[in-house]
Formats: sequence, structure tokens, C-alpha cells
Amino acid sequence: MQIIKITLAVIILLFSDIAQAYPIDGYALTGIRRLLRLQLILDGKIKDTKPIAGAMKSIKDIKLNLTNAKGDSLANFKKVDPDLQKSINRLFPNLNESYSICVLDITPGKKTRYAERQPDRSFVPGSVGKLAIIAGLFTELKRLYPNSMEKRREVLKTRFTKAGKWAIVNIHTVPFFDPGTNKFFKRIVQEEDNFSLYEWADHMISVSSNAAASIVWKELILMRAFGKDYPVSVEKEKEFFSKTPKSELREIAMSVVNDPLIEMGIKKEDWHLGSLFTSEAKKIVPGEGGSFATPFGLMQYLVALERGKIIDKESSLEIKRILYQTDKRIRYASSPALKEAAVYFKSGSLYKCEPEPDFVCKKYMGNVENYMNSVAIVEHPDGTTYMVTLMSNVLRKNSGSDHLALASQIDKAIRK
Repeated sequence: MQIIKITLAVIILLFSDIAQAYPIDGYALTGIRRLLRLQLILDGKIKDTKPIAGAMKSIKDIKLNLTNAKGDSLANFKKVDPDLQKSINRLFPNLNESYSICVLDITPGKKTRYAERQPDRSFVPGSVGKLAIIAGLFTELKRLYPNSMEKRREVLKTRFTKAGKWAIVNIHTVPFFDPGTNKFFKRIVQEEDNFSLYEWADHMISVSSNAAASIVWKELILMRAFGKDYPVSVEKEKEFFSKTPKSELREIAMSVVNDPLIEMGIKKEDWHLGSLFTSEAKKIVPGEGGSFATPFGLMQYLVALERGKIIDKESSLEIKRILYQTDKRIRYASSPALKEAAVYFKSGSLYKCEPEPDFVCKKYMGNVENYMNSVAIVEHPDGTTYMVTLMSNVLRKNSGSDHLALASQIDKAIRK
């Protein structure tokens, strides 16, 4: 026990002068252990590859870009800029017809520019839908503590919960780091794994864990049901989910993730979540059908985020920090053109196969459905700032490389 106390004391001293900063320098504020490991790598205390330049921002550098008159003017932003629209149109003649996109240039000191392609086309959002869960999380936290961001953050940091059946079935690995031993590994979430709500939210976004998404969603249901009595014991939690009628559970579950979208002005036909993210969670809390979203609905979310309109400014900023990519960048975000840029990102995919002559089903190459979606806010060191929502359904092909190439081309179109 004495060794543990000494170790914790060292950690506290190590982070006493960071002004409670994250993403990477945010362990003291959030308790997200993977951030501590990244900080130790930067400090040379652990030998491993350092994050790229664009992943080095601190909390003091991350700000909302549209909490001003410019943001107010974007309450209705769907006015196309002719020149930007021409540049965007040139990117798609040789790509699948399903590609749909919204692009919004909000670079400070320049006029706002918007372009689109099939902005109202509906897709299965896949893991992009987890953005609705993170908005729901901060909505319920404000219900509990309407006047204190500190108390909301304390819940995120101190509420630990085991994965349980909610984690089954999932395929994404999550990071495990022991601050006392510096032991680090990644693996799929198992039922006995125990993380804080902050860490489950981080797993849900940074590595897109479906297990984490169902667990966070479960906590939202508990917050709504128990109010000021949240958090509740394991026994009360089990009793609640076993005795509450399925219809009531469904109603609460749909409300906690979809009502915040409606509050932002996003219409149901532009974004709606219909079920939890793991098969066992769906047995406990039934959904109401499929999930869907449009590029326009997703862009409305990003605009609301930058305006500080997702619950309030403090919550919007915290969500933006959680979206900041300090883990491995994939698909759209992995473009070399974005290496120096800060990227706030979520990717989502869903594929489905059926027997077909001479066709072998592979990951992200479905022949029935093959959705791939990217949502990104990009901030370059020179001030260039823009937002992109990109959705596609290209059968029999992994579209990750096309999303990467489009990221480079869109960046060039914005910056020329």
C-alpha cells in the first residue's frame, strides 16, 4: 500500500504544473490513463513513438471557433459558395455516385464558404452515431448538475463501471495502462473490465469501441431514470434493467440520445439513432429500428458544437476535446496533408455480405451494404479551419483509401 501511495504522489507532482490540461496533458483533469502514458512518452520517461505534430495541442489551445457573430450567422448556413462548389464538384466525377458531402470553411478573417453534394441523402451512420451518445452524455450530466461543470466532470472521473454483458459482442481493442507499473497493452473489452465514465467515453470516440458506446448509453439511461440518486449500486442497476418494462427502457434509451439532436435543430430525417451498439445490450434494451443520418445533419452537429450550442459552451468545448485525435489516425484523418493540423474526428462504417459467385466477403467490402463515413473539423497552424462530413456506400470496395485521398484534395481546394 505504501508503494501505491508513493506512486500516486509522484504522478500528482508530475502534473501539478500543467494547468489541468488535455488531451495529451489531461490525465490530472480527466483520469484517462492512456493520456498519462502519452505524456510520459513526450517527457522521455517511456520509450515509444511520439504522436504527430497535429496531435500535440493542449487544453489552452483548443477553443470553439464560432461563439461570435460569425457563428450566429451560421444558424442557417446552407448557402453555397460558387467557387468552392466548383472545386468540390471536380473531385467526384470518377468516384461512386453514392459519395455525399458537406464542406464548410470557417477560417478566421475570411468569409464563410459552404459547398455540398447530395447533402440530404440518408446513410447508416455506423460509429459516427456515437457523436449523438456523447451529446446525450453531457445533456444528462447537465440535468444532474445544471450549475456546475466541475461536478459533471467529477462524475465522469469517479464513476467506474464494469463492462458486463453490455460489452458483448465487440471487436475493437482498447488501451490498458497501469500508472504504477507502466504496463501497457490493447485488447478487446471483456466483461470484468472496469473503467471510469471518462475512459469509456474516450474508448467510444478515440478507438470507436462498440462496447464502450453501449456502456456509456447504459449510463445515460441510469442518469435519466435515477436523477440525483445517480450513480447507483450494481444491485440497483441490475434490478432496474430486469424489472423495468422493455417498452419503458426503449423510450428512455431513444430519448437520451435523440432529444439532444432535436434540441440542436437537427430533424429526425437528418439523424436518428435506433439501437444500441452491441448484441447483448440490444437484448437488455430493445431499439426501435435502424439508425440513419445525412451529411447535412452531421454538419449541423459540427456547427452547433463550434457555436457552443451542444448543451452549453462548457459542454461543447469538452466534447470537442474528446474528439481531438491523439490516437492513431485512420481513413480521412490519416491524410498526409493533415499531419500538422489538429483534427477533431469520428469515422463510422458498416458492411453486410451475402453469397455471390467469385466474391469473398472481407472487412469494409460488403456487397449488400458498405457504408463508410467521416466527420472532421480541421485546424491548420496557419489558421485555415474547416469542417467536413463525408458519407459513402461503395459496394465490394474498402473506401478508406478514397476517403484519405479526398481529404488531401478537399484540403487543397480549401487552402488554394
